[in-house]
Amino acid sequence: MAELKHRVVSGHAFDEDARIEASVRPKRFDDFIGQPRVKENLKIAVEAARSRGEALDHVLLYGPPGLGKTTLAQILASEMQVGIKISSGPLLERKGDVTAVLTALEPRELFFLDEIHRLMPAIEEILYPAMEDFRLDLIIGQGPGARIHPYQLPKFTLVGATTRAGLIMAPMRSRFGIVHRLDFYAPTDLVEIVRRSARILGISMDDAGAEEIARRSRGTPRVANRLLRRVRDFAEVRAGGKITLSVAREALEMLGVDEHGLDEVDRNLLLAIIHKYGGGPVGLNTLSAALSEEEDAIEEIYEPYLMQLGLLDRTQRGRVATALAYKHFGVDEPRRQPQLF
Repeated sequence: MAELKHRVVSGHAFDEDARIEASVRPKRFDDFIGQPRVKENLKIAVEAARSRGEALDHVLLYGPPGLGKTTLAQILASEMQVGIKISSGPLLERKGDVTAVLTALEPRELFFLDEIHRLMPAIEEILYPAMEDFRLDLIIGQGPGARIHPYQLPKFTLVGATTRAGLIMAPMRSRFGIVHRLDFYAPTDLVEIVRRSARILGISMDDAGAEEIARRSRGTPRVANRLLRRVRDFAEVRAGGKITLSVAREALEMLGVDEHGLDEVDRNLLLAIIHKYGGGPVGLNTLSAALSEEEDAIEEIYEPYLMQLGLLDRTQRGRVATALAYKHFGVDEPRRQPQLF
């Protein structure tokens, strides 16, 4: 099971970032900032399950990357006072992998499955009876003499996380009793997250500096914490260690993050649509080739925020730059010929 739970990342810088990320990760609901509706519903579900002494119902969390799906799964385990086993869809390649995980679960324990939309169909079929009846159907023997032996599992909770809820098959989705979407965070919540992380990390920062970092964080806590660490580095080297509004602005401009939180890839994506493809529509695979970026990265990481800002539209014919995108770059919008039907 160890190989399913751990990804080995070499390099001191990556280890340090991972350690810092873990240190600022909330451990309880009371420490979790933002997503008030989701948090309140999960708190009620946890309290009800604990009062009955039962396992929490299966939970599906979906939304763009970096909004706290993994954090909420770990909080659920902490609030339920049970353990948690962690894996992801791409890592479960064989039936034996998922069987080993499920048979090792303790009563009421959580099994967190990230990128659940990338499960292989054969693995999903094993999970159906496991989630619904807490049963594994083990095949003993081969050929005509093979027989099915039902193995009873302890009642556990599967917590699935995905950025692509539409790719989850209907039979799998129907087995989750608790389903919540996580949305981009409000600026006020991001300011509180930046302040909390700064306190934990011992960073000197004024309110204006915190607000500037939060404003450029794409509505995403993971991005906010990453930018905070990079601005801290800049402040320690160039500004005596304190993050102010001017220091934050200078550091973020050096990082290529503009006032709307757009980075180089965002700008290249929009400018490619505007200049190379006449504003669109243009297909995802064409954009991927033009930018040398994976289609999944464009669709899951960059497009949701650009659409949230109203800079990009997805249509049946492809991606289209909006009037706001032209205005953002100071480019005149082309006159489009009316379509005849």
